[in-house]
Amino acid sequence: MRGLYLVTDRGLCRNRSLPEVVLQAVQGGVDYVQLREKNVATRLFLEEALAVKKILQSFGVPLIINDRVDVALACGADGVHVGQDDMPYTEVRRLMGEHAIIGVSVETWEDVLACEKLDVNYLGVSPIFATPTKTDTKEPWGMEGLKKIREYSRHDLVAIGGIHDSNAAQAIKAGAHCLAVVSAICSADDPLMAAKNLKSVITENLP
Repeated sequence: MRGLYLVTDRGLCRNRSLPEVVLQAVQGGVDYVQLREKNVATRLFLEEALAVKKILQSFGVPLIINDRVDVALACGADGVHVGQDDMPYTEVRRLMGEHAIIGVSVETWEDVLACEKLDVNYLGVSPIFATPTKTDTKEPWGMEGLKKIREYSRHDLVAIGGIHDSNAAQAIKAGAHCLAVVSAICSADDPLMAAKNLKSVITENLP
């Protein structure tokens, strides 16, 4: 996992449609899109996933579904991201298959240790900074926590939580292989330019 990772939030799109924001984001350079819907019916989630997938296919950008393996299977998504309270990784892998992209959130050092035994595609280091888009998480890792995980873990690290233009380079230098953002793109005046600027920072600072 390398590059820029958009996690969607329809509530932050400022009266724009989610597919519209996703299209602008990938035009600006987003490399992965995670569709996250915590409060919509399954039918709507699936319809939205199919619409987003159609956009992403034109750009060769993988679609990752948050939590819902059933929706991921139904829409033919490229992967699933799960948290510590979601379906266990081993079951997700069994259902999604060996080629699926599967990421797991790590919020404590114990989570990091447990994931070292698993063949996950990436760890979602969450949150790096305190953020209103992730209210049910543990204490922020900060840069020192991110460095500690990078030194220990064999997995790719996707940093999420409070990432934006002014701290993106810092997160990459601390060990993130990929930066995940929510409001920095979804709430931006110009999602395309926001993505382009973040992608530029990542490209300039990745080893």
